[in-house]
This record gives sequence, structure tokens and C-alpha cells, in this order.
Amino acid sequence: MSETSTKPYLIRALHEWCTDNGYTPHIVVTVDANTVVPRAHIHDGQITLNIGSLATNRLTLGNEFIEFQARFSGVTEHIFVPVSAVSAIYARETGAGMGFEVEPSQPRNADEPGESAKPQTPAPTDGKPDEGPDDDPKRPRLTIVK
Repeated sequence: MSETSTKPYLIRALHEWCTDNGYTPHIVVTVDANTVVPRAHIHDGQITLNIGSLATNRLTLGNEFIEFQARFSGVTEHIFVPVSAVSAIYARETGAGMGFEVEPSQPRNADEPGESAKPQTPAPTDGKPDEGPDDDPKRPRLTIVK
């Protein structure tokens, strides 16, 4: 039996540290075929994602994958990142954090116990974006004014 990687535990610990200190946790991800992120926001094969509680919905920091919903340009996106593709986690305000080696990620089998398998994004049937729980009109919205 192989030893479990410390990487997901360190990511969770630094996420908690950022949150406890009022900082905004961000992760840097090297995008590969197993990563589900908005392609328009990828630069030089990487994407930086805000994983703070105000920016995410249904955040799961698992041992194999990081999964959540977030809005990009006003559109709710399902984000799915293999932990092996995370190259850093840091506090936006201070830059304090930790870097990691990026390993090639393996696709997850749907029949394995534990975390959910890589999501398949269904095509909208009526041409409208998916109206999920995140679009509940009772939920307060943060509007950024420049």
C-alpha cells in the first residue's frame, strides 16, 4: 500500500489559515486534459483560481480533486481540478503560501468510492445556461462597483 500524499492536506491547511486570518486563498493550476476550467481564463497553460468562501459554492477540497462552482464574467461554471495539477496555494493579500510539484494527473474512475468522478458538462437543451441552485433569487449577490 502506498503512502498518501501530503499535498491535499497542506492545501486544506493553508486554505483554513487564509480563511482564519481574513485572507483570500488562491490556487495556481497547471491545466491538463483532466482539468475543467473556463478556457478563456487560461494563460500560458495555467489558471489562478480564487477558492475563498465568497467566490465559491459547494467547495470540496478532496484528496484527489478540488471541485466547486464559481462565476466567471457573470456565468456560473463548474470547476474540477486534480490536486496533482495544483502548483501553488497562497494568500492574495500577502503572497504567503506554498508551491508544489505538478504531477501528471490520472483520470478518476466513476466507480471508485469517495469523491465524485470528473463531471461531464451537459449541453443545454433550450440554449439557456443551466439554472442550478446557485441562481436562487433568495440568495444575496455581491456586486463589485468600480
